[in-house]
Amino acid sequence: SALSGRRKLEVDLQTLLQEHEELQAELRGSTDKAKKASCELARVGEELRLEQEHSLHLERVKKGLEAQVKEMSSRLDEAEQTVLKGGKKIIQKLEGKVKELEMELDSEQKRHAETVKTLRKNERRLKELLFQSEEDQKNQQRMQELVERLQNKMKAYKRQVEEAEEQANMNLAKYRKT
Repeated sequence: SALSGRRKLEVDLQTLLQEHEELQAELRGSTDKAKKASCELARVGEELRLEQEHSLHLERVKKGLEAQVKEMSSRLDEAEQTVLKGGKKIIQKLEGKVKELEMELDSEQKRHAETVKTLRKNERRLKELLFQSEEDQKNQQRMQELVERLQNKMKAYKRQVEEAEEQANMNLAKYRKT
């Protein structure tokens, strides 16, 4: 009876040791995933910063082009006054320049819209990575708690095995005396 109890405890101990090893491996895997997510988070953060800088640059270019368009419109108005005095060629030249600047402005606005779209996409990706990182950390913490509980169970089973061995030895000693 004591021997079968001891065998059962040894089997339980082996099972717990195996579970402990598996959980340790899973914990290492979770730690690696958390590190990779952290690196990806830093990379996306850097991309986001670069996109924001690019967006600011495009905004400055846009404002500069708008100022040029305004200036050209003003010069066009002046040229129209000159045309009244006979300067048709100047007006045509300025109108061409205004159209060119308007097309350039339109192109910059399209690029700016694309940059904003990319920025939004990167912000969403950053949020997803932050959420995934938090989930990985929670999983890692749960695994660590489970490992600690299993280690405590292993210690208790070891104690029980030692007590059972001690009891078996005492019973064996009593049996030999009789």
